[in-house]
Amino acid sequence: MRLNHLDFHVPDIAETANFFIRHFGLTLKDMRGNNGLAILEDDSGLEIVLSHAIAKFGTADQVEIGRQTYHIGFILPERADVDTVHAGLAAAGAALSGPPAAMRGGWLFYCTAPGNILVEVGWRPD
Repeated sequence: MRLNHLDFHVPDIAETANFFIRHFGLTLKDMRGNNGLAILEDDSGLEIVLSHAIAKFGTADQVEIGRQTYHIGFILPERADVDTVHAGLAAAGAALSGPPAAMRGGWLFYCTAPGNILVEVGWRPD
């Protein structure tokens, strides 16, 4: 068994999709409707679905509720890759937790993606 996809509810699907494509190398597999739903894919086949909150299911996005209730993480192959991603995000004016630092046996930092999604970016030695 493997994890197939994650679905994040965000208010602006195109903005969030562009952020993940630009900074994390995801590819756009499908865009449905006018900013209606995006399916992104990583190089391992994991899909990230970006959709609007569905009121009939009692859901809301993290912007609407004003909290970050979860985070996602990207692991990079080299410590220097973390610094490179951090520099690109900083140059783009992304919301960053600070510079990469040694934490929990690795080298990492956090940023907030559009849609109020907390993202961990890190490297851990083998």
